[in-house]
Amino acid sequence: AMKPPFQLHLLLTDDDEDDCLFFQELMENLNISVRLTIIAGGPQLMNWLNEETNSLPDLLFLDLNMPRKNGYECLAEIKQDPKLKHIPVIIYSTALNLVDVDSLYKTGAHYYIQKPGDFNGLAKAIGHVLNLPEETRRLQPKRSDFLLFHAKRPVMI
Repeated sequence: AMKPPFQLHLLLTDDDEDDCLFFQELMENLNISVRLTIIAGGPQLMNWLNEETNSLPDLLFLDLNMPRKNGYECLAEIKQDPKLKHIPVIIYSTALNLVDVDSLYKTGAHYYIQKPGDFNGLAKAIGHVLNLPEETRRLQPKRSDFLLFHAKRPVMI
């Protein structure tokens, strides 16, 4: 895969330290130039996004099950905010419930990636998203492309 000429700014919101380290390892493995900001919870994420001095990320990877403010609530707030709603949100979660998958897509999430699963499959799924041209990346894909990777079956890209 060709390296994009610019550096992507990724935001990962996840309260699980091991999962964050695993994600960092995936990034190093992908050999794509990224700037990764890790935020440990929902309230912190919303504060960070609303902080005028922060430049908004190219992509947000969002865990669902977090205390205080979960990923569902964050996604809904982001998609209702004219300043934030253009940010592509990728659900990155251990959970996989098909009813939730549907409602997250309807709320405006771009992709759903189940973690941790198989390292190579995950790396391939995340690499696919990072390598999308910017115009494509900003558009929500078809519903059939929403569930990009889940741990129980190999990824088809």
